[in-house]
Amino acid sequence: MTSYDGYCVKCREKKQFDGQEVELANGRRAAQGSCPACGTKMNRILGKK
Repeated sequence: MTSYDGYCVKCREKKQFDGQEVELANGRRAAQGSCPACGTKMNRILGKK
């Protein structure tokens, strides 16, 4: 797993989360993981390779 910066909508703060890279339904790359504080699912849209 890689560490990413993201925004948790439940905590309303930017945090670092451990996640994995996935491909969304529209073909974009994204990192998905969970918030280390509250456990809410976090997403981060990534750029092109």
